[in-house]
Amino acid sequence: MPSSWLPPFKEYPFFVYYSIPARFLQKPLHLSIIQAILARFRSIILTILQLTTIMASSSLSINPSLSPSYLFTTTTTTTSSPSTSSLSFKVSAFSSSRAKPICLNCQSAGFFTVNSQKSRRKLQGFGVEANNSNMTISEVREEEEENPPLLDSENNSRPRRIALFVEPSPFAYVSGYKNRFQNFIRYLREMGDEVMVVTTHEGVPQEFYGAKLIGSRSFPCPWYQKVPLSLALSPRIISEVARFKPDIIHASSPGIMVFGALAIAKLLCVPIVMSYHTHVPVYIPRYTFSWLVKPMWLIIKFLHRAADLTLVPSAAIGRDLEAARVTAANKIRLWNKGVDSESFHPRFHSQEMRCRLSGGEPEKPLIVHVGRLGVEKSLDFLKRVMDRLPDVRIAFIGDGPYREELEKMFAGMPAMFTGMLLGEELSQAYASGDVFVMPSESETLGLVVLEAMSSGIPVVGARAGGIPDIIPADQEGKTGYLFNPGDLDDCLSKLEPLLYNKELRETMGVAARQEMEKYDWKAATRKIRNEQYNAAIWFWRKKRVQLLRPLQWLAKRIFPSAEVNC
Repeated sequence: MPSSWLPPFKEYPFFVYYSIPARFLQKPLHLSIIQAILARFRSIILTILQLTTIMASSSLSINPSLSPSYLFTTTTTTTSSPSTSSLSFKVSAFSSSRAKPICLNCQSAGFFTVNSQKSRRKLQGFGVEANNSNMTISEVREEEEENPPLLDSENNSRPRRIALFVEPSPFAYVSGYKNRFQNFIRYLREMGDEVMVVTTHEGVPQEFYGAKLIGSRSFPCPWYQKVPLSLALSPRIISEVARFKPDIIHASSPGIMVFGALAIAKLLCVPIVMSYHTHVPVYIPRYTFSWLVKPMWLIIKFLHRAADLTLVPSAAIGRDLEAARVTAANKIRLWNKGVDSESFHPRFHSQEMRCRLSGGEPEKPLIVHVGRLGVEKSLDFLKRVMDRLPDVRIAFIGDGPYREELEKMFAGMPAMFTGMLLGEELSQAYASGDVFVMPSESETLGLVVLEAMSSGIPVVGARAGGIPDIIPADQEGKTGYLFNPGDLDDCLSKLEPLLYNKELRETMGVAARQEMEKYDWKAATRKIRNEQYNAAIWFWRKKRVQLLRPLQWLAKRIFPSAEVNC
């Protein structure tokens, strides 16, 4: 068989060549067909790689700086001197290596120094030695970038299409994140973004600041009947989201709807952000069986490792997720706290509301608690507090599955249960109390604590969950007090001076109000939109490139590139 009929040995690997029977190669026609098929296969592979590289650097209205730098061709050159040798090389666009361009300079001292172009990277490798006769260069690997680059203001000003999956509804279900999501939607719309909200169907308004609202049929949580759940994976919702063409999907977690959001994000090939709002592993032992805690952590890990970014409402919860290895530490970001300082203001103090909350004895010291009445809130601790303070009144504002049991527990005591209050009535309830007490150990943040402080009343809270993020160590005794969870004496030592010393109470209330004026929902929303969403998109692109690495590796073995020059 003439050698000219054979495909070039270097163009195809030996396993391709020798896998073809020799007798089949004896005819020129057969050999021509094989050559044509192999050439076509090579062309298809290279075209796919080119297209994926172009897509990774141009989609979602984000500039190429968000894509991992190993997507692009880079050349590094070092200058030579009498005592320094130089080498330069080029990394092609199809390189699957994680290593970034580096310079290796041979010094007269007999060692190489490694200079990286990126300051926030770590290099790993072995020592490199040289002598007069020979030199040995060991392999140097560079770890992946930990943090994505920031975008410029021009890219951030472009409108985005954001799909929110929120369960239960932030419009009907009263919870800590209701105000968070309502303000988030409001300010996203003010920034010019198109917003779609998929949530449980009950109580969904016709319109909310121009956002498109979609209700999904829900069912009650088996262990908490007042919490509606929904998978949100019906053909109607999938088609609605697909027509909306979101740039990014943001889902609240944990829950049932987050699974639907994740499936739709993968189906549409869209980045997904998950925000963690309920510390379910802490709740499980109080509502069900302790052995379910481990499976719950496994579910949370599955969800958040599949997400491109995880948002947490407080640094304490972020540390808990990091300790549990839920996802990579650099993919856990803080959703800054905020409060509506106009709706929750000391000017809403009302003598009429104070009479109502104190049972007609407004001159008595008044403790206020606002929030959902659930067993996980440790509200039975307040019964022990009230046993030691017989001349004090307490008011519970809110509703929940634990209310009936609490009413029985506080029977015959000066306790008032108002049920749910909204709007100005809620503002008046906050501002008309003397001290706000928060005994809960499971708060991911404690937005009601922010609202109480914004209303100008001091807070005594448990040193647990996200509350220490609101009253940090350097502010304790100035804007509020923290007590050790479950420690009655510690709590009373902080609470009694505030109840009986009006001057101390007013001074701390003013300081708390001034501190809360620093936290703005609009600024928090801007940070999520312009920084955290950009980071999620960057991580998503990076993951997509990594999924292509096996194909790139195969292409390099089959079709060696001639673009690396040393």
